[in-house]
Amino acid sequence: MARGYMGKMLWVDLSGGKLKDEKLDEKLARRYIGGYGIGARVLFDRMKAGADPLGPENILGFTTGPLTGTPALSGTRYTVVGKSPLTGGWGDANSGGWFGAFLKFSGYDAVFFKGIAEKPVYLFIDNGRAELKDASRLWGEDTYATEDMIKAEHGKDTVIACIGPGGEKMSRIAAIVHLKGSVAARSGLGTVMGSKRLKAVAVKGNMKVPVADEKGLKETRARYLATMGGHVDILRKYGTTFTTVPSIESGDSPVKNWDGVAVKDFPDASPIGAEAVAERSQKRIACYQCPVGCEAIMKAGNGEYKWEAGSYRPEYETIVMLGSNCLNNNIESIIKANDVCNRLGIDTISAGAVIAFAMECYEKGIITRKDTGGIELTWGNHKAVVALTEQIGRREGIGDILADGVKIAAQKIGKGAEECAMHVGGQEVPAHNPIATPALTATYLTNATPARHTQGSEEHHNPGLLPEFNQSLYSGRGEAHARGSNFQHALMCSGYCLFVNSAFPTADVIADFIRPVTGWDVTTDDLVETGERIENMRQAFNLREGIKISQFKLAGRLLGKPPQQAGPTAGVTVDEATLVKDYLKAMGWDEKTGKPSRKRMEELGLGDVAKELKL
Repeated sequence: MARGYMGKMLWVDLSGGKLKDEKLDEKLARRYIGGYGIGARVLFDRMKAGADPLGPENILGFTTGPLTGTPALSGTRYTVVGKSPLTGGWGDANSGGWFGAFLKFSGYDAVFFKGIAEKPVYLFIDNGRAELKDASRLWGEDTYATEDMIKAEHGKDTVIACIGPGGEKMSRIAAIVHLKGSVAARSGLGTVMGSKRLKAVAVKGNMKVPVADEKGLKETRARYLATMGGHVDILRKYGTTFTTVPSIESGDSPVKNWDGVAVKDFPDASPIGAEAVAERSQKRIACYQCPVGCEAIMKAGNGEYKWEAGSYRPEYETIVMLGSNCLNNNIESIIKANDVCNRLGIDTISAGAVIAFAMECYEKGIITRKDTGGIELTWGNHKAVVALTEQIGRREGIGDILADGVKIAAQKIGKGAEECAMHVGGQEVPAHNPIATPALTATYLTNATPARHTQGSEEHHNPGLLPEFNQSLYSGRGEAHARGSNFQHALMCSGYCLFVNSAFPTADVIADFIRPVTGWDVTTDDLVETGERIENMRQAFNLREGIKISQFKLAGRLLGKPPQQAGPTAGVTVDEATLVKDYLKAMGWDEKTGKPSRKRMEELGLGDVAKELKL
């Protein structure tokens, strides 16, 4: 087995309570790297089409990459994979912290779960010894208490990823929480965990991840540390919150459920800006082996809203989704709502989206005070934001309807509520506006996990990675978008951090670390091709489920249809048809169906997949 891998995957049959080790095939690792690359291939091969996302046939995986747990800068990330209960197609959620590294230190590169446990359980792995343990006493507890209780039993060096009441009650926007605030949030995979009655995965171990060239890896780390630049200093001070005010002012952030403009509806963003968060922060914290440390924990909340000292600082996405998107300028309510989401195990992006959806429905009379149980869902009502967040996480009151996300909520409410639901294929749109950044349009509409801002595009940070194109035109961007996206898939699957990658003046950093870690002679171009293979594999998963790219739609207000009348994006209408068409052409995918060409699939070594899809 190549270095960088522990060489083992664990398979857990929750229905039968059986655990089985399986050797990780080096060919699989070389061709798909790790993370959702290996996950997509494994689930396509071992899961039948049409499986109920919340049924026993869905497979849930926790996967790492070759850089995870190594001295490579920021080898922190792990990915959860499965069939998404939000979209009915491919789902993955990426997170940092320490869990991925310690999963490997416990002896495994990945863990896959199938079936449904008869009663609540959690998986405990200690240096290669795995067992299912009774979680009955943990069921109903929030994620903070769950982590504390498992640590009390197995030791403080135990590292835990778990669900809260949101996942237990199968809210489709449920997330998986680690370290009380490092969250694998998107695709509703906390819901899948809850459907399997799997409360937590707890790991501990001191096994060392083998590397091919320790001296070369040490030298590479030192070399890149010396060249680290970009926005590292400001990330260290503020984390992603440094973008809040400029993003709102530029038209990038959502305002009033994407139907407003900052200059008119939210003219002063400073109350929820970086300084407002910083003055309430306690200290900076970092993920495993990260030289940046862009996260922080908060001082205790002692005002109108109370939270414990040590609560995680909200990220940019959380702040604007629960802030400007709801016309809420009360930062303490946002910190509180973020804490509630982390405790109950809810995706903050989807929570903010569904609350803004409900506020618009309330404004239009589609839902009334009677429906809300007396909560005044008026724009900017910070008390309503916090109350509704709690209800969504516990499936109480109107939160029971909203807990499944905007698409399903709109279907249940009817009366034109669909016009207020901002999603693509069932996944809530994140906090970056395609009108301000047109490249995101193709990303949101063509990715196997739609409406995801972290999946890459031609707006890439690393110079020299992409072919030249005219940024003033909608046409001619497809090749750059495809190359940037494919590179990003390889990056994400390696276990590396997207934020840290942006601190370097070259895209070669990933290949430069993979070589001494694994011993493979890989280049950035090799990684781009591997990323293309990974995205074709995820797309194949969706195609087998009957999902066509043509089904994915963005609401007109996210495309400037009609164009905004004020602000920096006034008069802009996005030509999404050209952006999508050029990307599909560059990928060799059919414009209407999104089907890859058989020839390209065979060139990528996916001939068996092409045959199954009858390409």
